[in-house]
Amino acid sequence: MIQIMVRLPVGARRNRGRPRPPGSVVPRTLPTSVVSVALLVAGLVSAVPVEAQRGWRRRAPIRKPAEATVRGDFTFCRLQYQSYRTEWLGTGWTTDYPDGDRNLPLRLSQLTKTDIAKGPGGDPFHAVVRADEADLYQCPFVFASDVGTVRFTTEEREALREYLLKGGFLWVDDFWGDYAWQVWEREIGSVLPKHSIQPVPPNHVLFRTLYTVDSIPQIPSIQYWYRSGRLDTSERGAESATPTLHGIFDEGGRLMVVMTHNTDIADGWEREGEDDEFFFLFSPNAYAIGINVILYALTH
Repeated sequence: MIQIMVRLPVGARRNRGRPRPPGSVVPRTLPTSVVSVALLVAGLVSAVPVEAQRGWRRRAPIRKPAEATVRGDFTFCRLQYQSYRTEWLGTGWTTDYPDGDRNLPLRLSQLTKTDIAKGPGGDPFHAVVRADEADLYQCPFVFASDVGTVRFTTEEREALREYLLKGGFLWVDDFWGDYAWQVWEREIGSVLPKHSIQPVPPNHVLFRTLYTVDSIPQIPSIQYWYRSGRLDTSERGAESATPTLHGIFDEGGRLMVVMTHNTDIADGWEREGEDDEFFFLFSPNAYAIGINVILYALTH
């Protein structure tokens, strides 16, 4: 994972003496380009409304990409799907929605020169699409959470296959343990039966699109982290102890699908302002990976 040294803003809680959770960031000084993701976001957290920072869960209507007030180079699009089962701490396609969908493009626009779509009042615009609707093609980047619960229809499989083979990009996150992996492996296998899931090699450009990432960090949901006494990051115990990054490549070597398993990268975006210790342990890595993935999707 990224190793960074950060300075706490005035008034932030250091929680001195508390043991670090397994897989957490170990502070170390590195070049400014890496440190900036923590320092800048730390200084920008105040840009998030107070109610969004402190646990008040916003509700958001389902909006389509064309409904943006100001069109931009990037719109965060979330995949809406039908769940046939439930996972502990998951809520199906709405997991980490809508604050993760809002905060990542906000930080993307602040940490890079990427132009993002905006809604009324200039807020970052985010959309929800189904695999079998035409709006999918207005999204070069689509994100899905809790995919260990998904079951695609025949129409969704065919439409998602066509979208991905024509240049679309899908990132799935926040699914934990062996059974959730098996469910997702089956479903994406029915979408892309001629393509295999492979580990993304550590020398792949995805790890250095902007920020240098040594490995995928394990980020727990903030609820699990609280329940563990702020000590543990593996939501399924030994079964989910190792976070992984896998992908599916097209014939030309382009990543069509990225899978972050045994980690909840999006909680680092969604919960960035709820707890100082959680932010400094997990959010900088979450944003660095998120920005790398988006920039890869937009340029390949």
